Amino acid sequence: MEIQLTTSEIRAILQGCQHTLRLVGSSKDYRRLQSSEYFSTSNNVVLNQLSVTSYQLLRVWSGF
Repeated sequence: MEIQLTTSEIRAILQGCQHTLRLVGSSKDYRRLQSSEYFSTSNNVVLNQLSVTSYQLLRVWSGF
């Protein structure tokens, strides 16, 4: 089964992801976790970079 999304649906999904990333990134618990010596990622990508990427994707999709 193939899911077909409209441009406005894709835009809404990206906006929701961006909002969620900002909420999580601004939480005290996440900032405390990220500054912990136990926090690591396998590719050094952090939440702020994902937020920027989602913004860039949203800009691309807004052009359609």
